[in-house]
Amino acid sequence: MKTIKNISKIICIGVLFFTNVKTSVAQYDAMFTQYMFNEMFINPAYAGSKDALAVTAMNRQQWVSFPGRPVTTTFSMHGPVINDKMGLGISFLNEKIGVLNRNLAYLSYSYRVKAGKNGHLAFGLMGGVHNQVNKFADLKATDAGDIKVSQNSPSVYSPNFGFGLYYSDKKNYIGLSIPRMIDDHILLDGTGNLTKINKIEPKTFHYYLTLGRVFTLSDGLKLKAQAMIQAVQNAPILYNVNANFLIKEKIWLGASYRSGDAVSGVLGIQVSTQFIVSYSYDYTLSQIQKYTSGSHEIALGYVFMYKGKKIVTPRYF
Repeated sequence: MKTIKNISKIICIGVLFFTNVKTSVAQYDAMFTQYMFNEMFINPAYAGSKDALAVTAMNRQQWVSFPGRPVTTTFSMHGPVINDKMGLGISFLNEKIGVLNRNLAYLSYSYRVKAGKNGHLAFGLMGGVHNQVNKFADLKATDAGDIKVSQNSPSVYSPNFGFGLYYSDKKNYIGLSIPRMIDDHILLDGTGNLTKINKIEPKTFHYYLTLGRVFTLSDGLKLKAQAMIQAVQNAPILYNVNANFLIKEKIWLGASYRSGDAVSGVLGIQVSTQFIVSYSYDYTLSQIQKYTSGSHEIALGYVFMYKGKKIVTPRYF
């Protein structure tokens, strides 16, 4: 009970903090509707939380039929080490938006302590590198021989790091993180010259608060309710709420709402206690809906059994 009270305090503090962040205009990290199946890329403390080696791959095709639309692919692998006291993980992400091609690679570390009878509280750090290139050579110039689009921009590398907290037990979880703490964007002027921004700037920190709980509704029906709040100074606060029903421990069926952006449907198949395949479709609510047929996303997840351990039920978080 004491653990639950402490968790409630963390939630309240997090909500109050996010509510007081100033809003205007800024850029968010890559988004995934099915973030709930893999929070590695937004919270390093998530590493090792499944108590076994876990691998996840996701691909998002955003705003299908819209020219230059975002296409994002991510892969992660993580697991507990040293008697489950620590977690280690790796994450990779590729994002293409128009001519922009970004690659991100991270190593994550978490230190885990027992919290209550069945829970763990983890403290996580992540560090990695970002690579960015503008592929102007892929463009078709109106004027043949236009040197501005005849060659790609230089490939630029920048370091980054972040930290997070993550608590989970058999039915609940809550996470709080700042996954990228270095402002490392690239400025490109009209003459093709690049200016690399690479500094720690608190005003550009992206804060993530995630929480969820599993409810047993009947012998063959469970409800997994979750929410994610994203905040950055000088930008609107974003939130994502979703509810997924698990039917007979085999079928995931749910829906999500992302503030001012989209409503989504989610369908997943728990092929086995270790393997899940899931698909989501987003119906866009913004003005861009006139020009796109929506967004598609597929997720694959596999949890390996360790020697001496047995996975009895599907992993809910």
